[in-house]
Order: sequence, then C-alpha cells, then structure tokens
Amino acid sequence: MWNRLPARLKARQGVRTVSMTEVDVVKPESGASVRRNGLSLGEIVLRGGWIMLGYLKDPEATTKCMRNGWFYTGDVGVMNPDGYPEIKDRSKDVIISVGENLSSVEVESVLYSHPSIDEAAVVARPDEFWGETPCAFVTLRAETKQVPTEKEIKEFCRGRLPHYMMPKTVVFKAELPKTSTGKIQKFVLREMATALDLSGTTTTRSHIESN
Repeated sequence: MWNRLPARLKARQGVRTVSMTEVDVVKPESGASVRRNGLSLGEIVLRGGWIMLGYLKDPEATTKCMRNGWFYTGDVGVMNPDGYPEIKDRSKDVIISVGENLSSVEVESVLYSHPSIDEAAVVARPDEFWGETPCAFVTLRAETKQVPTEKEIKEFCRGRLPHYMMPKTVVFKAELPKTSTGKIQKFVLREMATALDLSGTTTTRSHIESN
C-alpha cells in the first residue's frame, strides 16, 4: 500500500510502532493539542516504553524535557488530519517575525530547489522593526558559470513562498561551517547573521571565493 503513495506522504514521520504509546503535537505553554489540520505548529511530544527516563545526573535538563509523562522533543511540527505528525523545524531554529513562526526548513527546501544552489541554511537575523527576519547562507554548485545575485535568489523564492517567509538577506559563502560529521552549525551562522552589515550581502565572485 505504501508504495502507491506519493513521496510527500512517505516522507512523513511518526509511523506507529508497538513500543510507542502516544505521539502528539502540543502547545508548549499549555500542553494542549494543536488542531489536526497540517498547519498549526506545536512541539512534538512522545510517550512510550522506549522513551528515556531522563538525562543521567542532570535533573535540571530532565525537568525541562519531561513533563506530565511526556517527552518534549524540541521539534516543531504539525499534526495532519490522518493522525501523522510532520516535523517542520527545531524549536531553537524557528524564526519569529512580527509574531509569525517561520520554519527555516521550509525556506531551505525552496532554496535547495534552485539550480545553482548546492547548500543552504536559514537562520534568524535580528531586526529592529520585524524582530527577526530570515537570513539565508548559500553555497553554489561548482559547475555554476553565472553567479546569481541576491535579488535573483529572492525573486526565485517569491513565487514559491509566502511573502513573510522570504529571505530578507542572502549571503553567498564558499563553504558553510560544519561539525566533524558534516552537520551545518547554525549557531555559528546565527552569530554571523547578527554581526552582518550591508557588505555581508555582496554577491561578487571574489566575495564568494574569499569566504
């Protein structure tokens, strides 16, 4: 049956297992379940036989993630009408712009569909008016002959994202900071986004090769 389903459905998380008692998406402040409409964001919580009892010798961290018998994963997601949760982002990576919660993963997925972009990471950049705005750090494919401008990248996103989710800043890098296992270090990029000035959005070939 699963083989007949489209890829977007097979990519969902939350397949039921015997050892998992319950999975839900809740509002972190109240613990109340979000609406099962595939749109309302909340934190994914788990309860079951294979969930840890807590962090070893760290009661403070255990108290933060274990509440009323639920393990709060730190993952932001939605609950679909068919009962399957779907991860949208990590809570620390969510961008809050004028009260709207923006998923950095959704913006990244659009950037990855650009033919010239090899890697993309989106983080929050502080903004006096908006609070935070999406700041995209991208690397280009080696075979790219004509470097796209920041404006061209934004126009590409404009037709694929709601206006409030569009990257307000695009920074071209030769390489993104990573851990030894290849995971992009978003905390480093957040520091870079905070320190950006207008020169940080230069899109010339010399800028890309020097960074």
